[in-house]
Amino acid sequence: MDYLLMFLYAVAVLIVLLGGVTFAILAERKVIGYIQLRPGPNRHGPWGTAQTIADVVKLLLKEDIIPAKADKKIFVLAPVLAFAPAFSVMAVLVYSSSIGGADINIGVLYFLGVSSITMLGVLMGGWSSNNKYALLGSIRGVAQMVSYELPLILSIVGIIILVGSLNMTDIVNYQADMGMWFIVPQFLAFIVYMISSIAELNRSPFDLPEAESELVAGYFTEYSGFRFAMFMLAEYTYAIAIAGLATTLFLGGWLGPAFLPGIVWFLLKVCAVMFIWFWLTATLPRARVDQLMNFGWKVLIPLALLNIVVTSIIKVWMG
Repeated sequence: MDYLLMFLYAVAVLIVLLGGVTFAILAERKVIGYIQLRPGPNRHGPWGTAQTIADVVKLLLKEDIIPAKADKKIFVLAPVLAFAPAFSVMAVLVYSSSIGGADINIGVLYFLGVSSITMLGVLMGGWSSNNKYALLGSIRGVAQMVSYELPLILSIVGIIILVGSLNMTDIVNYQADMGMWFIVPQFLAFIVYMISSIAELNRSPFDLPEAESELVAGYFTEYSGFRFAMFMLAEYTYAIAIAGLATTLFLGGWLGPAFLPGIVWFLLKVCAVMFIWFWLTATLPRARVDQLMNFGWKVLIPLALLNIVVTSIIKVWMG
């Protein structure tokens, strides 16, 4: 019975997640359109709401092509390996005081460890395609994800030092007891986290692994149909998961005025974090590769280490 309940919970989360990804893609198009003085999707459904559904149907009906010289087994496995970790990390997010996944003691560690597997899907997809553009895109992707995973993880260490726990619920409860969200005392860490997460997600202005002006489409150049959709699904699923982690760590999770349920506050905060990403996508030009790597190693990592040192001193001083 326990296994059946876990399976049903996973299916329910997947269905909700698919709806969330559909909404996120539509929201990104509408927000970017508004910022750039365009209407955005407006043909299918009221206010263009059926546009993403039409795109999904189109991808499902497209021919699934595997290049003749590709490594077929790895080519087929890569999209699955990109999506599965992004979906698996949803298992430890806690959406309210009564709704959530596995409330384990190492929730943050599990999230960071499992999510890092996604880069294997990127590398395998580019390498197995037997395409130079795809290979360059995958190499860029792995280098970027490894480089920016370090400051992302280091930005979280300050919160762990203060709370003394890797449990998601403990982190939210600590903010409730403190009467303040961690975005205030850990504002520098929040900035480092947000910038690192953009690079980790390969989103503009750090979308160099799929730079269409240089690499056609990057690591998924040779993918079509449903396998291409799997990469897109992995990207937006991972974005929702990282926004959920940011909400838990820095924005008090489900905490908010009592006139709305906790899960509603959680979802509103996730939407706010993703809106910031959409805003930056529509505003900033793409960075150069050398600028991207220098910024990660020479700016963000030192800032994250500085935050850890300052937080440690404050923790000791507070006793």
